[in-house]
Amino acid sequence: MIKNEMIKRRLFTCSVIIFFAIISAFAIRATPSTKAVPIASLPPVKAVKTSTFVFEKVNNANDLSFANELLPVNDDVVDRKMRHSLLTHNFSHVQSNMLQQKAEKLFPIIEPILRLYGIPDDFKYVPLVESGLCSGVSSKGAAGLWQFMPGTARTYGLRVNSGTDERLNVRKSTIAACKYIKELYGEFNSWTLAAAAYNNGEIKLQKQINKQNEDNYFRMHLNHETGVYVYNLIAMKEIISKPLKYGYNGRYCCSPKLQLLAYN
Repeated sequence: MIKNEMIKRRLFTCSVIIFFAIISAFAIRATPSTKAVPIASLPPVKAVKTSTFVFEKVNNANDLSFANELLPVNDDVVDRKMRHSLLTHNFSHVQSNMLQQKAEKLFPIIEPILRLYGIPDDFKYVPLVESGLCSGVSSKGAAGLWQFMPGTARTYGLRVNSGTDERLNVRKSTIAACKYIKELYGEFNSWTLAAAAYNNGEIKLQKQINKQNEDNYFRMHLNHETGVYVYNLIAMKEIISKPLKYGYNGRYCCSPKLQLLAYN
């Protein structure tokens, strides 16, 4: 009798041990893996350039900005320059309906090339400020939408000779402009300075940076044309994208697409 009782107890003990072993096995299998992820497989963290004077653009349609850098309108001098540029470039002064018609035709060619080269979309307004989207030759010898001088054009792959002037070719000149702008950004690490250097030349701008010990466009004292260049780009963007706000009443709008633009 005692022997049978001992056998029963042993069987019960074994059953309990087996039960807990099965439960533990399921628990271990259900536990997620904590295996470390190799650092090399993690996505890189993108560095963001910050400035005490130029702020990164937040999604706000009322913000004045260039290439996602907010215009510091809290500064009285900057505010005065921006107001003057907007007044100078409004519809009553530049008849922006003509520029809108040209932009409607040429921006679809320019925009994808800018994206391909990683250039901010706002640089499409450079031809509007430089040449009014006209392909003529200036008194200084600059030509095409991007107003390249012959030497600079050749440096960035355009043929300029007595028989051929590729500065007048929209696609080829835009590609050359993208290469130049990208190089300028690599040198100055600022889109506003890249735009200023496009207007004034990188050597002249670098001299002023060294002389003034200042590399912030909005704090620098530059010649009049370069000193208002970025403001003019912002003003052109505002007037083209918000025509009604700046005096365009839509009467001269000749296409449904432009009418839609005017009343948005």
